[in-house]
Amino acid sequence: MSNKRNTAFFINGGAGRVICSIPALELYHEENPDDDFIIVCEGGMDFYKGHPILHKKAYDVFHKNLFEDKLIDRELKTPEPYRVWEYYNQKASLGQCYDIEINNKGVRELPRPKLKLSQQEAMSGLKLIEEVKEKTKKKKVIVFQPFGRGTINENGMIGDPSGRSFDPENVVNIVKKLSKDYGIIFMSEIAIEFNKHGVKEPVAIPQNIDLRFWCGIIQAADHFLGCDSVGGHIVNAIDGSATIVVGSTFKENISYPENPKFDILDMGEGARVYSPIRITMDEWSDRTNEGIMAMNETIEDLVVKSVHSMIKDGKRVEIPEAPEQEE
Repeated sequence: MSNKRNTAFFINGGAGRVICSIPALELYHEENPDDDFIIVCEGGMDFYKGHPILHKKAYDVFHKNLFEDKLIDRELKTPEPYRVWEYYNQKASLGQCYDIEINNKGVRELPRPKLKLSQQEAMSGLKLIEEVKEKTKKKKVIVFQPFGRGTINENGMIGDPSGRSFDPENVVNIVKKLSKDYGIIFMSEIAIEFNKHGVKEPVAIPQNIDLRFWCGIIQAADHFLGCDSVGGHIVNAIDGSATIVVGSTFKENISYPENPKFDILDMGEGARVYSPIRITMDEWSDRTNEGIMAMNETIEDLVVKSVHSMIKDGKRVEIPEAPEQEE
């Protein structure tokens, strides 16, 4: 009789990390049928909901009596993809590094994460899309997530010290251009009063809705435009199309350059310094990467062109790496 204990995997960090952990945990279930493992979610368990395998295995870290009832007789493991050599050397994606940590099989091709929406979640998203179409009189709708998790708002001054988010001025300019042709749903906890910045078309800015609702919205939308944040991971999981702009982070790590439905504009190519998040606190990299996402009008137009092209015929725009900024 084996004395091997079952495992508890602690998954922490933002919602994007949770999504990226799904394929590795599915494979662990398949390859280790004798381990009745569980998942402890330190950053929210929204994206395990409805999953045919993981739903019943996932527990919020605040679950009553979790330690006494579920953990005391288990091996506790906390996979950290950011500390995997292949990650900080841009040899593997976030999902692949979860797989290395959890399954120890090296870099391998992974299935797309499974996100199963309830009928209510899908219908709620579609309902909002139809409302935006009606209000804007546009036939197509895009979701725009310009700000990452590290964005701060100090008395109306918006900035992202991590160098992952769009510059607010660029956000306004891009919305002005895109709103002429599309209804826009603004995915952000930080609201911008676009009408005060010369945007004539209405922009939907839903507030206080959960990420499962956002999944329904993104699934029903015609395209997604965003930065390095959870929206891009949602789009990949539901097999949607996206234009993603990256700056301080590497597309090989946090996005999906091999996905033909993704068009990725890399603002940091040749300029950024890798930020060793969850390894060390490196002030130099953050200072170097500050402002790396700022765009001139030429680059704003490339972003808009990508959205048009991906919606029209699914073709990527040939965006040169390290686009030169005009003075």
